[in-house]
Amino acid sequence: MRPLEPVSLDAIRAARERNAGGAIRTPLIPLALEEVPAEIYLKLESFQPIGSFKLRGAGHAMALADPAALARGVVTASVGNMALGVAWNARRFGVPCHVVVPDTAPAHKIAAIEQLGAAVVRVPFADWWRAIVEHHHPDLDGLFIHPVSNPAILAGNGVIGLEILEDLPDVDAIVAPFGGGGLSCGIACAVRALRPQTRVHACEVETAAPLTAAFAHGAPTEVPYTATFVEGVGGSSVLEEMWPLARQVLAGVTVVTVRQVADAVRLLAERARLIIEGAAATTLAAVLGGASQGRRIEGRKIVCVLSGGNLGSARLATILQGEIPGR
Repeated sequence: MRPLEPVSLDAIRAARERNAGGAIRTPLIPLALEEVPAEIYLKLESFQPIGSFKLRGAGHAMALADPAALARGVVTASVGNMALGVAWNARRFGVPCHVVVPDTAPAHKIAAIEQLGAAVVRVPFADWWRAIVEHHHPDLDGLFIHPVSNPAILAGNGVIGLEILEDLPDVDAIVAPFGGGGLSCGIACAVRALRPQTRVHACEVETAAPLTAAFAHGAPTEVPYTATFVEGVGGSSVLEEMWPLARQVLAGVTVVTVRQVADAVRLLAERARLIIEGAAATTLAAVLGGASQGRRIEGRKIVCVLSGGNLGSARLATILQGEIPGR
């Protein structure tokens, strides 16, 4: 696939209009923390109807699709949240939906996907990743909605950048999780067009950090992947078509530990009364962990994008007890 280019501000603004009636405008709230010498704000994408930002890109991609192709149904490959976004919008558009998930996907997300009427196809992680790399699954017919590498997805996610700048015009840094790059790069496209001095940082977890490896080697590189409760970020490698865009628009990447993520989940629950999944909590973990290790994300005003809130109750209970849940 050809490398993706930055999406334009006009495309992002158009995506906001097309998604009217689907994705909502989410709140931006302050979080008082003595641990960090900065003002921390939380962008609550966990408040979307499916509990995740993925609703934005999925809805926009389907709104732009050829009606005849859409009528045949849609297919996506997702660990959970993109599946929810595509399934929710498939029900909205009245079309069939199949979702390919890795065998590491949590049961509570599988149940949520099926409740939306989608058919779930479980496959080994390698086969799931192959569907993402090749943009199709050989056994499924329908319009493939790629979770990352699609200009429509980037534009839909870019609306988050518009909303942040409208609510906090003088923000210094925005931190977003890096799964495939659709969220962080989409936000960065909007921010670069409107306020280039604001830096957009990506964050990964130590058990799956392909963007960090790509920056170190100057190209996408295969890395080990270990499944943890922090699903939704990381993978075997940065997608070839996403790497030039990520290198161009992102200010850098911070790696956090699984323990730091669990601590951030617990902090958000106890201090902000927010239930936030592991991938989303990597952003606050990056700010807090970076501060304690001398790698602080610089800025007087920092926004942490809380990308989703689909954390199972058993995992939450384990984290609140000070432990790290299994995968």
